[in-house]
Amino acid sequence: MRIGVVGYGAGGRYFHAPFVEAADGVELAGVVARSAVNRAHVEQDYPGLPVYGSLAEMLATGVDAVTITTPPHTRRDLVLEAISAGVHVVADKPFAPTAKDARELEHAASQAGVFLNVYHNRRRDADIITLANVLASGKLGELWRVHSTMDQDNADTLELGASGGLLRDLGSHLVDQMLWLLGPASSVYATLDWTDRFRERTDCGFVVTMRHASGVVSTVSASKLNHSSTRELRAYGSNGSYVATGADVQAEALFAGRRPAAEPAAWGIDAPENWGTLSLQGGREVIASAQGNYAGFYVEFARAVRGEGPEPVPAAEGIRTLEVLDAARESALRNTVIAL
Repeated sequence: MRIGVVGYGAGGRYFHAPFVEAADGVELAGVVARSAVNRAHVEQDYPGLPVYGSLAEMLATGVDAVTITTPPHTRRDLVLEAISAGVHVVADKPFAPTAKDARELEHAASQAGVFLNVYHNRRRDADIITLANVLASGKLGELWRVHSTMDQDNADTLELGASGGLLRDLGSHLVDQMLWLLGPASSVYATLDWTDRFRERTDCGFVVTMRHASGVVSTVSASKLNHSSTRELRAYGSNGSYVATGADVQAEALFAGRRPAAEPAAWGIDAPENWGTLSLQGGREVIASAQGNYAGFYVEFARAVRGEGPEPVPAAEGIRTLEVLDAARESALRNTVIAL
């Protein structure tokens, strides 16, 4: 399947193109990049790869699917343009400002008979897969609660505007991870941190607590302005606890210039010093890191288009995440629990 990447900022350059390149059964067909800087980056990273000035120009050459990874406020029109051309779409998260807007895109894709998936790649982080394996083992007994923190010390990457803010940025990832891990949420309570440091008032930190239909409670939190770089997962159950404090393995490797296609066997495995600890009445056990690899998203997407398997993250699951984010924003503004 030939996939084109639309946008070559940090998202397209580091979190999409390398994994399209590494995915079995998928070919990186070209990139849409307008600025001279981004066009130069494409030539540097993939010499000879076609670079287009617009989505229309790329579509005219014939691609099977496109990934839309441009700034959030531009994604709706580009997703609809691709759908109208009968091309399958992967939309970066958040793929719409609200759940209502996302349903419009889902309906358009359904009417056109094309696949629309959301790039919730962090379901494929090593730490969350390791935690999923611990929970599946049943060793924690009855699961009570899960805590997830992802603080990043990079205020300059905070997205502004009506469709920006940290809740819709890192919140999209962390909420989706919990919904994937624990099932649908029945209620949401949230608080937001706000900053006026930039040209627009923007939420720059959050704490979101979800009660899931299963009865498990999860709490996710993140910050970009507090000079903290922390990734931690905690799970508590009737038999004990699991705690992992690690690194953002794949992101760190990508920013260091490494590529998943060059090291598929070793890619996405956390270092032993970051492995989590399972604490039970009988003692403590260090749990080896599972392997994470975002390329698996594109492998599954290609298989789904060929009719050979399920979609990795269908639009309906992206909408479910946006429903929680919408409720979290309402909860923070009203200081109340929102039922879903």
